[in-house]
Amino acid sequence: MTETVKPTYSLFEITKYYLKLGTWGFGGPVALVGYMHRDLVENKGWLTEEEYKEGLALAQLAPGPLAAQLGIYIGFAGYGVLGATLAGLAFVLPSFIMVVLLGMAYKLYGGLAWMQAVFYGVGAAVIGIIGMSAYKLTIKSISKFDPAAMKAKWLLWLFYSIGIAITIITQKEEVLIFLACGILYMIIKAPPRWIKKPAIVPAVILIGSGFWRYDGKTLENIAWFFLKAGAFVFGSGLAIVPFLHGGVVKEFGWLNEHQFVDAVAVAMITPGPVVITAGFIGYLVAGFPGACVATVATFLPCYIFTLSLAPSFKKIAKNASIKAFVDGITASVIGALVGSVVIIGFRSIIDFTTAVIAVFAALALIYLKKLQEPYIIGIAAAIGLAIKFL
Repeated sequence: MTETVKPTYSLFEITKYYLKLGTWGFGGPVALVGYMHRDLVENKGWLTEEEYKEGLALAQLAPGPLAAQLGIYIGFAGYGVLGATLAGLAFVLPSFIMVVLLGMAYKLYGGLAWMQAVFYGVGAAVIGIIGMSAYKLTIKSISKFDPAAMKAKWLLWLFYSIGIAITIITQKEEVLIFLACGILYMIIKAPPRWIKKPAIVPAVILIGSGFWRYDGKTLENIAWFFLKAGAFVFGSGLAIVPFLHGGVVKEFGWLNEHQFVDAVAVAMITPGPVVITAGFIGYLVAGFPGACVATVATFLPCYIFTLSLAPSFKKIAKNASIKAFVDGITASVIGALVGSVVIIGFRSIIDFTTAVIAVFAALALIYLKKLQEPYIIGIAAAIGLAIKFL
């Protein structure tokens, strides 16, 4: 969308739309992106097909959760920095409020039998959902499990396998490995001009729920950790899971394994971007200030990259080196996601029943297309309650 063309919608209308999408938009990043196409291109006619695809291309190329990145770009395309800011805030705010309220309830009632029963079923379902999402991301971003396709993309499959192996062996995610895969793939597939010709690179309830309980050092750690995580989420919000698991559980020990799975479950049952789980985790660690810091730090890289790239994106999008760099990083990040699913799965699937629930969740996503993640998790919660109390 060029700056000379006046948008057919007002700033208030686009902000109102993203507020509604953030409130009712269930189904994860792929579904949210689909809703935007249906609403803004097909129904309202606010964007052309070409304009939508341009925004989607940027969302896939730049780091940041896919749906949030696209929403911020569309806001920028129509009304510049103000449009990007309002669209982004409107999209994230509803789910942020929901995870804070859920965080309060979790801290108040997390030790009660009924809450434990709910997350007994939900935790298992989340493993099935994430596992299926990892499979979909694999065939979409690397290639199908076809010998010819795998042979053609053998280097990406190598990076993918490295991501899985390192995550399982070390039980944490190495950002430097992701960067190395991106740089190596770029050098091999589409070396930039500065490599060919070396040059300088440009340089009471509130008290009981811990609402305001935090310390300065913890907030500082939360800010830096989630800022780093937000800068390396490519394509799907679920790609942030391995980063969060390695830091939140292993490095800092803020949550245990079951609490972490519960945090991912909360992201699944709330609308809006999946990475809003950062807000829930931040709340459990440092109350409301922690939720605010974690959420802002996670979405800030997405916002900054969009504002930086959007004005000259058409030129950047054609750069083969940039595309190759992102492809390399994406392959290793998705591999890390698969590795995290393996690690978390071994600790969350504790008996035959949880194994059945996990398999049910995965199969439901395959064969029951209209049954979205929140409904699957709701069914799993009901099963957990039934098993524990009947």
